Amino acid sequence: MSNRKITNIVIAGLGGQGVIRAANILAEAAFLAGYDVKQSEIHGMSQRGGSVSSDVRFGTQVHSPMVPIGEADYLMVLHPTQVDNNLYMLREGGTLISTRMILEEGKDLESLDADNTPLTSRNFNVGLLGVLAQHIQFPEDAWIAAIRKHLPEKVHEQNIQAFMYGKNLTLACA
Repeated sequence: MSNRKITNIVIAGLGGQGVIRAANILAEAAFLAGYDVKQSEIHGMSQRGGSVSSDVRFGTQVHSPMVPIGEADYLMVLHPTQVDNNLYMLREGGTLISTRMILEEGKDLESLDADNTPLTSRNFNVGLLGVLAQHIQFPEDAWIAAIRKHLPEKVHEQNIQAFMYGKNLTLACA
């Protein structure tokens, strides 16, 4: 990643999945890594489980918080139903990070709670940030500080474990 350009990331999902929280953590990590950061979100019908998205842009100088259509370098999608709804934001050659990369065929997010991994339906957003961190080379301490700042203390360790799990997964991104 180069300091000379703006990196565009769209995080999408359903209300209650932690889209905004994940975007806050990402924006904080970018800020702590020394970048100019802008963030915006679209809540839609989030209180009823509707679509939610948040744009995070960072670089040496960022003027607008909105990712232009078709210019997202990374699209991180927290719910499988939201992939097709948001693909138009991803630039050609961009990277899609989604639940489909981690969940076994036919499983849903709630099935994570029974698996023997640090990922649960409640911290899956932070686990996917770990996958994103494979592509965005912020210092690990910036990510950890951002997680600690934006989550309650009682869930710090389990979310840090979820982040590290995602960061260490070997996946083929779309």
